[in-house]
Amino acid sequence: MGEGGSQIDSVMQETRLFPPPGEFSKHAKIKNLAEYQELWERARRNPAEFWADIARSELHWFEPFTTALVWREPNAEWFVGGKTNASYNCLDAHLLQGRGDRTAIIWEGEPGDEVRWTYRQLHEQVCKFANVLTSLGIECGDVVSIYMPLVPELVVAMLACARIGAVHSVIFAGFSAEAVAERNRDADAKLQITADGGWRRGKVLPLKGTVDEALDKSPCVQKCVVLKRTNNPVSMRAGRDYWWHELMEDASHDCPALPVDSENTLFILYTSGSTGKPKGIRHTTAGYNIYVKKTFEWVFDHREEDIYWCTADCGWITGHSYVVYGPLSAGAQILLYEGAPNHPAEDRFWALIEKYRVNILYTAPTAIRAFIKWGDEHVEKHDLSSLRLLGTVGEGINPEAWMWYHEKIGGGRCPIVDTWWQTETGGIMMSPLPGAIATKPGSCTLPLPGIVPAIVDEQGSPVPENHGGWLVMTHPWPGMLRGIWGDDARYREQYWSKVPHCYLAGDNARRDPDGYYWIMGRIDDVLNVSGHRLSTIEIESALVSHPAVAEAAAVGRPDELKGEAVAVFVVLRSGEPTESLKSELRQHVRKEIGALAQPDDIRFTNSLPKTRSGKIMRRLLRDIAAGRATVGDTSTLEDYTILAQIRGDQE
Repeated sequence: MGEGGSQIDSVMQETRLFPPPGEFSKHAKIKNLAEYQELWERARRNPAEFWADIARSELHWFEPFTTALVWREPNAEWFVGGKTNASYNCLDAHLLQGRGDRTAIIWEGEPGDEVRWTYRQLHEQVCKFANVLTSLGIECGDVVSIYMPLVPELVVAMLACARIGAVHSVIFAGFSAEAVAERNRDADAKLQITADGGWRRGKVLPLKGTVDEALDKSPCVQKCVVLKRTNNPVSMRAGRDYWWHELMEDASHDCPALPVDSENTLFILYTSGSTGKPKGIRHTTAGYNIYVKKTFEWVFDHREEDIYWCTADCGWITGHSYVVYGPLSAGAQILLYEGAPNHPAEDRFWALIEKYRVNILYTAPTAIRAFIKWGDEHVEKHDLSSLRLLGTVGEGINPEAWMWYHEKIGGGRCPIVDTWWQTETGGIMMSPLPGAIATKPGSCTLPLPGIVPAIVDEQGSPVPENHGGWLVMTHPWPGMLRGIWGDDARYREQYWSKVPHCYLAGDNARRDPDGYYWIMGRIDDVLNVSGHRLSTIEIESALVSHPAVAEAAAVGRPDELKGEAVAVFVVLRSGEPTESLKSELRQHVRKEIGALAQPDDIRFTNSLPKTRSGKIMRRLLRDIAAGRATVGDTSTLEDYTILAQIRGDQE
């Protein structure tokens, strides 16, 4: 399309279709496409009534709500007048149903230590720590900052905050002291929770040392609770620092959950800003709670006997929604693993699946591409026959990685739920329902019930089928963010100002003739080549389909003739880069998706700059490709040395 300037050309063709296995559909909650369509249509006709019916029957209410939805664009209030508690819905509700002896958490530390807690034991730990928080002066509405390894106590800390109405702000335990301090100051956090350290690739991460430095720069934090995890020596400041185990020793395990308003803030979670400071995304109690519970049950077709493993850390929204609040509200048995996927060897994930007989695996495309690079031999030595469902999260998955996941990990028998959603959406928005919707490698398929998306151009007009445009949501949903902490103007500007009466997701997408959605990358990641707007994801998928390529990132750089030239950064599976391989990759992209997308620059690198949750930071690569200095928020960058290495290689 080159003339309109706001649609995106789609050059990728993917026609493979995988229907749900008949045996899977027979036992699924939603068994066929007709059932899904009936449910989706019912939700579309009256979304507020649809969610009200679910919330009444599936959450515990101390006081019932009077109004399902009050919508004053861009501000939503769901289940107005109701009082509930997310900790109660995750714990007490199951105890009252006689399920206290059911396993809640199976945890394995990187060194191999193991913990199993039932719902009753988890409830007791949460109640005790909630009383600890109260004894330290934490009240409803106070912000508690959490900077911990992925240990069961992290889940305890989150649920204890929810129990007393405190707001938790979980910060991934890999951020720098400056990043922790900045988030603490922005949230006006009153208490810090951390650990002496955490294990990562056989080494101790000195978390308490990082926190000490951060607290010197965030004076709003008055007290700090420290979990003893690694027994490495740490400094404890009298009057400020307290040991977790000492505080828990005499704490009562009696702590009734506080009834809180449905719109009481449950948590803040910071996501990186492209130019300024990180954004504190605010989620509230009832709408978020019911949304993640229901989407967990739908998307993962959860069954009573399942062992469910989401590999995300609780420092990310996936950990909040599909490690803690969604699965625990649904009474699931969850597996947690503290460490790296390649320690002590590259088969650690597959060994865990075999050991614990995991049934559902939910992980990131970045991890899948790493597994491919490490080699099939690490998979083949383990029995993965317990798996019945696979999922992906974090960014779009290229078809080659999807097929490897399907064949090597799922044995060709497990449906894959490729989920699209964001920190801002709270929970999954688009995904196959595994018993009902046929899958296509690389597509998140169809919207969930209650979600009404559209794809529009920059003027807000719908784009034709198979053309890319801006992905928007046309109706509020219960899990949606309720704003950016302390910055209403930024909330309105970023999400609600570009397309009238719609939430702007910030992603480009297209819809194919079957109605399936394909995510085409962030709005900022579109390449404008000779008047044609191309998706970075499609170019990257073509590159990764070459047998020599493990990972790739495509960006644009200024070009006098074309407007933008295509620059790609390529990580090889093995071997050394050569000029002949560059030529081969150019021809491969040309053959796969056309001459228009053929890369002008190909740069080989050992790794790509990623956020700590595994997303490629393409804006940093755009700076490198254009020869510019790096600007904007880099606090989520996992390894700063990668930028220096890539820049050095280009000089």
